[in-house]
Amino acid sequence: MQKENVKPNFEFVALMASLMSITALAIDAILPGLSSIGMALNSIGATDNQMLITMIFLGLGVGQLFFGPLSDSYGRKPMIYIGFIVFFIASLVCVFAPTMGWMIFGRILQGIGLSVARSISISIIRDTYKGDYMAKVMSFVTAFFILVPVVAPALGKTVLDYWGWQAIFYVQLFCALIVVVWFWKRQPETLKQEYKIPFSKHVFLDGFLELIRYRATLAFTIISGLITGSFLVYLSAAQQVFEEQYNLADEFPYIFAGLAISIGIATFLNGTLVLKLGMRKLAFIALILFFGVSLLYVILFWNSSNPNVIVLLGFLSAQFFSLGFLFGNLRSIAMEPIGHIAGIGAAITGFISTIISIPIATFVGSFVKYTVLPLFAGLAVCGFVSLLIFILIKRKQRIAIA
Repeated sequence: MQKENVKPNFEFVALMASLMSITALAIDAILPGLSSIGMALNSIGATDNQMLITMIFLGLGVGQLFFGPLSDSYGRKPMIYIGFIVFFIASLVCVFAPTMGWMIFGRILQGIGLSVARSISISIIRDTYKGDYMAKVMSFVTAFFILVPVVAPALGKTVLDYWGWQAIFYVQLFCALIVVVWFWKRQPETLKQEYKIPFSKHVFLDGFLELIRYRATLAFTIISGLITGSFLVYLSAAQQVFEEQYNLADEFPYIFAGLAISIGIATFLNGTLVLKLGMRKLAFIALILFFGVSLLYVILFWNSSNPNVIVLLGFLSAQFFSLGFLFGNLRSIAMEPIGHIAGIGAAITGFISTIISIPIATFVGSFVKYTVLPLFAGLAVCGFVSLLIFILIKRKQRIAIA
């Protein structure tokens, strides 16, 4: 069922990336419209507007807990269809939201629907590949996926300027419809009948008890949550930083795209290097870079105003380059030991990662008002804790082998 040395099929990679990309489109396309949405719904607080980003991640985390176990029992494809139906309904809630509260509810519901595409696409990849080859496929999928953050803010701003913020959600619906039809026509079911787990009220508890047997899975899930949380701070505060602190509202979509390209380049390189160096070694090197860059910024600009935008972009580019080697590898390392429960495993690891990341993003993001320093301080702390966990788990594995 699983392939270790077969060249990945281009259409498979593109389709899995497209499934994940609807999530990126739903998050990134509205970034230029946060202020417009806030004004339309009588919400002018930057922190409140950031919730339109962080709350979709809450939905992404919670939704996985329901759809992951169901996908292990009833198959991957039916859950994908249900998830997209929920997303369609949620997008309409956002379009017709009369208040910010309704908008936030719609964003959470969008996240719940999109959690299916996000987590089950990982399960489909895990059903099909394993080992470093799975990491290679994940890298190529992520490289395709990164193209969406490159274009989404510019697309969102264009739509916003010509048709208003509601049209951004209609564009999301149109793209989602194309992807789900493609998935329906071209992707076979990857969960074989003999691997289906009968659904019961104990399936989540049984899956969790099975998962915690694997120390590496838990450790790398926590690291993934810390890294995702620190990145989420940037994602939710980027519009405020560049439009308000640097007065670069018109340039913001292009700045965002340039930074996303640095992640994409690293992710593409990772797809080539992972078979030579291994996903653990690459992830460890990237963590060192991630921590080192953020620590250097804190040291250089402690108790000072924001640096020139070129300097800031240099630091963020280096930071995001390291992220390109982390996202796919961390999930692959966490999923590697639990292929026999890929659906519930992806759900639980994704949920834990999200539950860790949202409080980090909310807390650190509340300080990113007048300077970018809190962002890098948060990155440094998350990077240091992640490195510490990585080193400890490596040491325990060496002792166990010995």
